[in-house]
Amino acid sequence: MSNFSDPKAIVDYAENASRRIPGLKDMHRMSALLMAESTPPDGRVLVLGAGGGMELKSFAQSFPGWRFDGVDPSAEMLGLAKAALGPLASRVQLHHGYVEAAPQGPFDAASCLLTLHFTDEAERYRILCELRARLKPGGAFVAMHYSVSQDRSERDLALRRCAVYAISSGVDPEQARAATAAIGKQLPILAPEQDEELMRRAGFSGISTFYSGLAFRGWVAHA
Repeated sequence: MSNFSDPKAIVDYAENASRRIPGLKDMHRMSALLMAESTPPDGRVLVLGAGGGMELKSFAQSFPGWRFDGVDPSAEMLGLAKAALGPLASRVQLHHGYVEAAPQGPFDAASCLLTLHFTDEAERYRILCELRARLKPGGAFVAMHYSVSQDRSERDLALRRCAVYAISSGVDPEQARAATAAIGKQLPILAPEQDEELMRRAGFSGISTFYSGLAFRGWVAHA
């Protein structure tokens, strides 16, 4: 698991994420394209969990007319995001905190990538409600995080495969296995059907899966 206050972990964040998450860059590109289906060329987009700046940079490069508000609880990761954005930072407002720190909008679209798996079911539902309230009617919402079956054998297999993927990408084997074991013990991972039900309860509709990579799942939905 990442330590979002450890200087080395922060510096290595982008490389480590790419090594551990199948098709991460393509997932960012798909997310932008899905949001663009209902977002105008001059749209305003909310990015929750924006630390590191990977998706912000990808979205901003893909759609040069969009403006962004990025929110993250780690000041250090927001600093990394600002550095990663470079000149693109002029189109981004960064906010230190949790979802409550996000402007009220209304936003044309929102994303929450690699973030909700840190929250339990009640908190996840609350965050989804807060995001939904900040979106224009019909606005797109894209989410991606760990989401696997609650059957122990299926869950363990999916996480082991994540470790194997990381090792094949150059992560130290012992480190990859230890990180995956910690993820399985510490993160309140839900099953895909549980995640989808929370989105429905929060007021999202048209929920569909657009990404599935080992233990990760991504959805697009609309307010």
